[in-house]
Amino acid sequence: MHCYRKFLSALLGVTLLAGLCAATAHAEGIFVNKAEVRLNGNGYHLSAVYDIGLNHEVQLALSRGIPLYFVGEFSLTRSRWEWLDAVQQTMSRGVQRIFVNKPTATHWSWLDKEIFKSEQSTKLSYNVLTQRYRISRGTLFQNFASLEEALNMLSRQSSAAIPANLMDKNGKYMAAVRLRLDITQLPKPLQVNVLTSSDWTLDSSWYRWMVNPVEIIMHSESVPEAPR
Repeated sequence: MHCYRKFLSALLGVTLLAGLCAATAHAEGIFVNKAEVRLNGNGYHLSAVYDIGLNHEVQLALSRGIPLYFVGEFSLTRSRWEWLDAVQQTMSRGVQRIFVNKPTATHWSWLDKEIFKSEQSTKLSYNVLTQRYRISRGTLFQNFASLEEALNMLSRQSSAAIPANLMDKNGKYMAAVRLRLDITQLPKPLQVNVLTSSDWTLDSSWYRWMVNPVEIIMHSESVPEAPR
């Protein structure tokens, strides 16, 4: 009986360890958590919130003072033929029924006209002396006490303003967002190893969804103004 209990205890420990490893592995990478189009006084903005998990090798490089550069990409296209919008939406709904939580819409890029495209580079670095992380975007930067806090800031990406007159109120568009680690900005000696390692392939891939400006306008008008 004593040996049997020891066996069950060991088996339970292995099962829990395997589950923990699986959960950790699943958390590594970049995944879209939320994506939307917002409207304010400056125009439309494509925005996204990502789940970012750095694996051990990337975290080790960061802890040794190697900065990481992430590129947020944004795109807005309109179908050259209106009837394709309905077909794309129908196929998109079908895909969502088959693949739960995979709302990436069907996209025929060669038939679309890109009306907006922008990129935003974000630098994530660690100061070994102060033991603080820093997020830098252009000349702006902010320091953080933990990697979790820094990644939380990095996870929130927003495009430059899209002029409101660039989008027809009654038109239908395809929005797309993506976040990836730019390995070309890593130190040259490290780039050689990166090319042969999958650990450095951090890319959310393109996430696409249909956009209807009328719905966005109605939603923005229904949101009450913040008290002054």
